[in-house]
Formats: sequence, structure tokens, C-alpha cells
Amino acid sequence: MSDAEFVVEGVTKRYDAVTALSSVSVAVRPGTVHGLVGPNGSGKTTLFHLLSGLARPTDGRIDRPDVPVGVGFQTPRFYPDLTVRENLSVFRSFAADPPPESWTETLLEELRLEPAAHRTASDLSGGFRTKLDLALAMVKRPTYLLLDEPLTDVDDHSRRRIVSFLAEYPGDDRCVVVSTHNVEAFGEAFDRVTVLVDGTVAFDGEVAEDALAQYRAALE
Repeated sequence: MSDAEFVVEGVTKRYDAVTALSSVSVAVRPGTVHGLVGPNGSGKTTLFHLLSGLARPTDGRIDRPDVPVGVGFQTPRFYPDLTVRENLSVFRSFAADPPPESWTETLLEELRLEPAAHRTASDLSGGFRTKLDLALAMVKRPTYLLLDEPLTDVDDHSRRRIVSFLAEYPGDDRCVVVSTHNVEAFGEAFDRVTVLVDGTVAFDGEVAEDALAQYRAALE
């Protein structure tokens, strides 16, 4: 195990009488775009919450590297009374070693947030709210970027641009983890996928040429 890996080993998560995850083991490594995929109710969001520290396992263990982590949520979270640019400035200030301000400008451009930069966040449409939440997750340029359904309400052009941007983000020392049921949109970007079905791992490994076909085969 590398010190830079997220390692989930033999993890079970129960909510009262419901077992959301059962004996799940996964390693998430730098240099990859890693998909946590599966149908609704498969346990992928529970695993995402465990990785992000929002929940604790009932059994098993999770080893988290001591590196910066950014998290984007299915329901966007931001300061509603601040503008897009003000939100980015505030979240950037939380970093112990913030990246140059030029990174903020890159996010505004690549995520197509520039037209809304001076708008109050509470006035944004659903798509712009999603893109703002993504920008806030990335503004500290984290080593691990954890995203839960990051394409919700986003138009087709922005969707393709976002996927392309995320595919280029890891380099050799960063990682993007995407929890989604939309395998088709991310298929070409994924280097590795963990397919969850009914709280267990149906497949975990590198992506073949056709990620969608690989995903469907794991569901059979």
C-alpha cells in the first residue's frame, strides 16, 4: 500500500436493519480517474460518504492519506449570499497552502462560470450551481477530488467540457473519484471503476476499451 492511497478494507456499513455495504474492499490511487458506479441503491453514495469522512464504517477500516481532499456534493453547498467569485475567494482562503489565483481563473474558464462570476450564488440556475460546487471542490487544487454526481442539471456542452477537464486533472500525483450512475458520460475518462450492486463489489479494476459495456456485464 502506498502512503498516498485511499484504502477501504473489509468495510460494512449498516443503518439500523439495512446493510448498505457488505465487506467492501477498494484501493483508490493517485494518477487515476476512478469511478464508483452502480444503479440507484447500490451503495455507491454510502461508499462516497465513507471516503469523504462524512460517515464511519460499522465494521472494517478506511486508511486516508494525509493529503488535501476536495469534495463536491450531489446537492451543491456554497454561501448563497455571496457571488460566484466571492465564494471561490473564501473557499480558497481555507487552504493552508493556496494555489495561485490564476488557478481560480482557470476554473472559471474551464467550467464555463465566467458569465456568472459576479452573480449571487442563490440566483444561479441548477446547472450553474452544480458547476460552482465543482469549482469550490477544486479551488484548493486538492490531491484527491471526490465528486458525487457532478453533472446534475448541466447542459450537454458543459458536460463534455467538464468531463474532459476532469480527465486531465490527475496527472501523476492527483486522483478524481466520481460517484455516478451515468457511466456513459464518463466512460472515456475513467481509468478504473468499482461497480457496486446491492452493497457488494461486482467488479473492481482497470477500464477496458468500452467502459459502458464493461459496466453492463458486471450487472448481469
